[in-house]
Amino acid sequence: MNALKKLFGGNTRQFGMIFALVALIVFFQIFTEGRTLTPGNVINLFNGNSYILILAIGMVLVIIAGHIDLSVGSVAAFVGVSVALIMRDWNTPWYLAVLLGLLLGALIGAWQGFWTAYVGIPAFIVTLAGMLIFRGANQFVGKSNTIPVPNDFQYIGSGYLPEVGPNTGFNNLTLLLGLLAVAWVVYSELRSRRTAKALGAEVPEAWVTITKLVLVCGAILYATYLFATGRPGTSFPIPGLILAVLVIIYGFISSKTIVGRHIYAVGGNRHAAELSGVQSKKVNFLVMMNMSILAGLAGMIFVGRSTASGPFDGVGWELDAIAAVFIGGAAVTGGVGTVIGSIVGGLVMAVLNNGLQLLGVGADLTQIIKGLVLLIAVAFDVYNKTQGKKSIIGLMMKNFGRGNEIKPDETTSTKEVISKGA
Repeated sequence: MNALKKLFGGNTRQFGMIFALVALIVFFQIFTEGRTLTPGNVINLFNGNSYILILAIGMVLVIIAGHIDLSVGSVAAFVGVSVALIMRDWNTPWYLAVLLGLLLGALIGAWQGFWTAYVGIPAFIVTLAGMLIFRGANQFVGKSNTIPVPNDFQYIGSGYLPEVGPNTGFNNLTLLLGLLAVAWVVYSELRSRRTAKALGAEVPEAWVTITKLVLVCGAILYATYLFATGRPGTSFPIPGLILAVLVIIYGFISSKTIVGRHIYAVGGNRHAAELSGVQSKKVNFLVMMNMSILAGLAGMIFVGRSTASGPFDGVGWELDAIAAVFIGGAAVTGGVGTVIGSIVGGLVMAVLNNGLQLLGVGADLTQIIKGLVLLIAVAFDVYNKTQGKKSIIGLMMKNFGRGNEIKPDETTSTKEVISKGA
């Protein structure tokens, strides 16, 4: 147990969701007779859930700021059908249609952000209205028809990294991507260790660092092998690549920038944040607009994967995104949450759903089990907070960052958060 505490930063329970994810994968791998960790299943799992994970990235910032967005599924569907019509009726190139879709998402987000931030209507009400408005708009604009999209556009939702270079039996670009990820993890960990030493802080023993790197890099390399050895024509999916880029960007924004610190500060205590100079209205406006932009992107990816836009796209997506965020450790009251935690939470739900399907469990029991997982995960986190402990899941990824990084949590004052961000 002491070894585990050293390895995971003194509190093994803070990595509960990662352990749960690994346990689910092992469980389903055994009981599905090895079908869970096959290249085809892993590729399909990422392809089929990438749009929900993208929504979770935007949703976690909304929830950290103390709001919730119920309109993301309807916004995604409306942007998807609009882009499909733009390409069909205006003969617009796919890349220009994507830009117009992102612009439409931004305009929708600005509309909802205005009512939330400057008029003062709770985001719950604004986005509930938005859910109804844009669901109706989706069916009105598309006339409740299925609208196909061209092959070029389908690439963003169902494409794969191309084959380049010599025939190695693997997808070379996927291998390169995996090796770059391993190099980045090793570099970041060693740099964190050097920084901690330079500041005179306590650093983990060498065996702890080596063991952590072996585990993380081993997982990355195994995932790389699965993606690189799929059936001919498949490799690491383009939606997964888009997701990875967004995780890096938003992980940096939320933890390393002043904007990110301000979002945490507003969600933790809006009045204290305003007294410290934070423009809470601007922050609220930005998080709502950003959410709709990502919803538009998610909608376009889904339409690309489905090869057509339909009148029932986006139904229930907001619930899946919210579940991923709360399972990933965000607090209902705001001020707590991480991008990585939300991705892990989303993967837990994705693996659970996929494994139950492989086992032949019906849709009714699947919904019941997913609901219980959400309830238990949040109840477990709330229990530890009531016992005077820090959020277990919310601090899940703390020790994978820099040694001197400061994470906003419920024990950090607003002024400390803002000053550290500056």
